[in-house]
Amino acid sequence: MSTAEQQQPHGTPQAPEAPSDALLGPADIRELAAALGVRPTKQKGQNFVIDANTVRRIVRTAEVRPDDVVVEVGPGLGSLTLALLEAADRVVAVEIDDILAAALPATIAARMPQKKDRFALVHSDAMLVTELPGPAPTALVANLPYNVAVPVLLTMLDRFPSIERTLVMVQAEVADRLAARPGNKVYGVPSVKANWYADVKRAGAIGRNVFWPAPNVDSGLVSLVRRAEPIATSASKAEVFAVVDAAFAQRRKGLRSALAGWAGSAAAAEAALAAAGISPLARGESLTVEEFAAIAEHKPADAQKPAL
Repeated sequence: MSTAEQQQPHGTPQAPEAPSDALLGPADIRELAAALGVRPTKQKGQNFVIDANTVRRIVRTAEVRPDDVVVEVGPGLGSLTLALLEAADRVVAVEIDDILAAALPATIAARMPQKKDRFALVHSDAMLVTELPGPAPTALVANLPYNVAVPVLLTMLDRFPSIERTLVMVQAEVADRLAARPGNKVYGVPSVKANWYADVKRAGAIGRNVFWPAPNVDSGLVSLVRRAEPIATSASKAEVFAVVDAAFAQRRKGLRSALAGWAGSAAAAEAALAAAGISPLARGESLTVEEFAAIAEHKPADAQKPAL
């Protein structure tokens, strides 16, 4: 998974805002990787950030506070982890890779011994994590691997409601989808489900040249601030998400047709839509998360009975 490291211009004094020598530099990253026999792989979605300004920008844009407990998914070799430790009270890192997970605590202890007791490692797939050590996390900051970014993000937001603020770096296309508004051509399932939990917006673009190895796509930062109040609905999250999935499974169709399977028939779907105040000719890409919730509230009772 992804990490970050510092880049120092040749012959140029360190800028005043630059992090301390505790952070990993370009040579440190490559030495650590070589010593561990690690090469970033596409299979694991690994792209290590090698630019100090990008690391500082992530921490700054995330608005990490001195009292924050930050959870990081995919710390890799630990550069972003170290930067987060400088700004936060505690950092909990979730790492799936056996080699990287084994090496990270030693890196923290060696480079930032004063904060080693403020760091915890969870060696696991983030999709399987149901609890974290220590105080409840208040922020999620991560450079997420492109191939699992959306499910990891939604899972973490769902399982850890104490997370108030999130900043993730993802593939630019995924960032666009997460932050899209109704009516946008890329508005879809990730957009609606992310908005169930939080107010979502793009928080910047990231070029390819800050990574090792350089990916074939650009990246983007996405900010998610958890809703102060949950969506006002009598429907459960699962019920609302079922409507969302059905609507976008056939996104070119009007909702009367797209939701026929969900409701039991096209006529039943039309009745549910009418009750929710939604046009049967509307498409899923035009609806807000609140409107999807309204539809879920009016699911026909017969649709919930098993077929004979």
